[in-house]
Amino acid sequence: MQFTESAISLNVKDVTASAEWAVRHLGFTEAMSAEGFTSLSHPSAGFNLIYLAVGLSTFKPASAAGPADGLLVAFTVDNIDEECERLRAEGVQIVTEIETEPWGERFFQMADPNGVIFQLVQWVEVETQQD
Repeated sequence: MQFTESAISLNVKDVTASAEWAVRHLGFTEAMSAEGFTSLSHPSAGFNLIYLAVGLSTFKPASAAGPADGLLVAFTVDNIDEECERLRAEGVQIVTEIETEPWGERFFQMADPNGVIFQLVQWVEVETQQD
């Protein structure tokens, strides 16, 4: 199987608020939009980020038309500290301060206006303990 494009669709209460947040803080641009729908693109994301209004009658299956709870959207960046400070200065809600996992994943998390959690990651070298 070969994919020609990819997208992630998130159901949110306020499509405009989330879309404007991703454009302003993450550098996405609007690819298309309609009532209750906005598709955003980014030259290095590898997928379109789509926001759908919760409860759209056209959403299938209807049982999954609720808000995007329990979802984490992650992007790898080159300078996690710089990005965290930039976003904090822009007023972005940082929900998890920078942490470094033992396996080298250095990350922080932020929330968009609808509570969707975005995580920025930088992979770093970790020292291994010698016995």
